[in-house]
This record gives sequence, C-alpha cells and structure tokens, in this order.
Amino acid sequence: MTSLSRRTSIKIGLAAITTAATAGAAQAQTASTKTPFKVDQVFIPIAGSQEMFPVRRIYCIGRNYAAHAREMGSDPSREPPFFFQKPTDAIQYVAPGKVVDHPYPSLTKNYHYEVELVAALKSGGKNISIEKALDHVYGYALGLDMTRRDLQRALGDQKKPWEIGKSFDHSAPVGPLYQAAALKNFSRENISLSVNGVVKQQATLDQMIWSVAEQISKLSEANELFAGDIIYSGTPENVGPVVKGDVILCKLDQLPDLSIKIV
Repeated sequence: MTSLSRRTSIKIGLAAITTAATAGAAQAQTASTKTPFKVDQVFIPIAGSQEMFPVRRIYCIGRNYAAHAREMGSDPSREPPFFFQKPTDAIQYVAPGKVVDHPYPSLTKNYHYEVELVAALKSGGKNISIEKALDHVYGYALGLDMTRRDLQRALGDQKKPWEIGKSFDHSAPVGPLYQAAALKNFSRENISLSVNGVVKQQATLDQMIWSVAEQISKLSEANELFAGDIIYSGTPENVGPVVKGDVILCKLDQLPDLSIKIV
C-alpha cells in the first residue's frame, strides 16, 4: 500500500514553475516576487511524459447523469447545470497499478464514492461556444469525487452551503492525465466503480446530461476559464457509502484503473 498526504505525491515548489497567467490578479507571480512563506503548486502527472500538469482550479458538476439526479431527489429534465469547487490540494494522485491508502475523513459517518471523468484544460476564455469547447481540452483522467454525504445533506436541508461535504483533504483522487489527441473517439466509453469486487456504478460517458463541451461552455458563462482548470464531469447513479478496509476500483475505457483503500 502507498499512503499519500495532501500534497506529497504531486507537489513541487513554486520556484520550479511559474503560473502567472491569471487575469485580474492583483499582481502576477514572478520569480522575483517576495512572499512571507512558500505555497506549493499542485500537479497531476501526464502519462508518457516527464511533464506535470499544473492545477489552477477544480470545478465539479452536480447531478450530471439522469438516474443519479433522480436518486438525489431532483428532476433531470428541468434542472440546469450547476457547479461547485474543491481546493486544488484536495487532489490525491493514484498511480496506475497501485492501491493507494485513502484516509477516512473526520466529521462524517456516511462517506460516499462518486466515480467521474476528469477533463483538464490547456486554454480558456469567456463565453466559449460548444463547438469550440473541446479545442481547450488538454487531456482526460479518471477521478473520484469523495463526499461526506451526511454533512452535505444536513447543510442542504438547512439551506446552507454544503461545501464542507465536498471540499476537504483527499476528496479528489485522480489518476494520470492522458492527452486528448491520444484517445480515440473518446465519448461513449464505459465507466464503472466497484467496492470489494462488487460493481456499484456503471454507465457510459454519452449518458451524461451535459457533455464535456457543454460543461465548458456553461462554466465559461459564469467564470473565465484558464489553462490548468480541471472539471470533474459528474457521476452515474448508485453512489453509496464505504468504511475503513473497503477497496474501491474505478474503470474507464482507454484509461488505466484507479484503486484506493479506505484506511
């Protein structure tokens, strides 16, 4: 087993790479900028390369498969897409062929899995058309949107933001990025998740209510997107709980398996 802390697996100091391209920032980061302390940049390894993908923001779309939307109590035929964010250091890199230890988080007694396709952007903009949206995609990965479901539901019932149910340490396990150009006809692949060898989630990517292109277009209406942004594109139905000792195995055609053990 391999245990990875918040940033250990994919961090390199800011001195190793400069990511200054953030429009509207008070001041761009440069090599000569003086700060009272160092904040590490988060990276995802790129398959077949020594390069690393620098993560700027993590966006997630909610209820993007019709059956999952229904099991969460909403109507997929009427609900427009909605998004939330996770902090970049929620990422836990899971190398192919490894079963990585994943800590059961604090404050919850109902910890859920959600397997998802992850899209990573090489460029961005505002009001991106659906027809041009995929031109901004650098690559894809397989990921998990881990959720403290009891906290999410309790806060939702109180009409309060449920960020604490989604945005916490290690809540975004992810495998290596594969460049989009290397993936053939990547739109109808099978995606699945099993717990202790029992299949729990299973669907195909074309069952998403909002395609990756539509997600990028809709997001860019609200926020200007940039290179380094990644999008967790939603999960199929039958999300459910895991406990310590459970092993999760995620599969997505054309990408390597992703596996974690809850500890």
